[in-house]
Amino acid sequence: MFTGIVEDLGTLREVRRGSESARLRVATRLPVAEIHDGDSIAVDGACLTVVARSSDSFDVEASRETLDCTTLGERRPGDRVHLERAMRLGDRLGGHLVTGHVDGTGSVVATTHRGPSLEVTYAAPPPVARYLIPKGSVTIDGVSLTVNGVERDRFHVMLIPHTLEVTHLGRRRPGERVNLEADLIGKYVERLLKPAEQP
Repeated sequence: MFTGIVEDLGTLREVRRGSESARLRVATRLPVAEIHDGDSIAVDGACLTVVARSSDSFDVEASRETLDCTTLGERRPGDRVHLERAMRLGDRLGGHLVTGHVDGTGSVVATTHRGPSLEVTYAAPPPVARYLIPKGSVTIDGVSLTVNGVERDRFHVMLIPHTLEVTHLGRRRPGERVNLEADLIGKYVERLLKPAEQP
């Protein structure tokens, strides 16, 4: 489980692709000595498992499912990625409950400067758009954000100067894809209210 509060903006150092998976090496300023094989780390919002470490980087494996359902399959060496280690019991929940299970990819539609902040409009696929509500939460590339407005399959968020400084969201241009995770609570409420499906 994660909170959507980015701990570091890492850099993809190496991408080794196989027929059904890819191994990513990520350079980071996180204390690698405190990271262990088997730990979960969210990379641009996708929960991945650490399989190796060096003094300033770690390796994770991305399955074919992950590559198909996220933007990680498009990433190249030199790309920046948001990193967050799994939360520990008792940690502050600074963002919202994030699983690291990406629901789908959306895309940047438009950006508008609002003083020192940046308003960004995204397009979301139906499986994500159905859970978006004004003032609700959404995770974009692993970043917990508040939804400012919703119009059918589009929604708006405001990136404040701090978010622009510590994430890569402000550098995304119209047409670029992003990983989206809808609010976990909304998904559970829908499931509980839906009539049980017959096997």
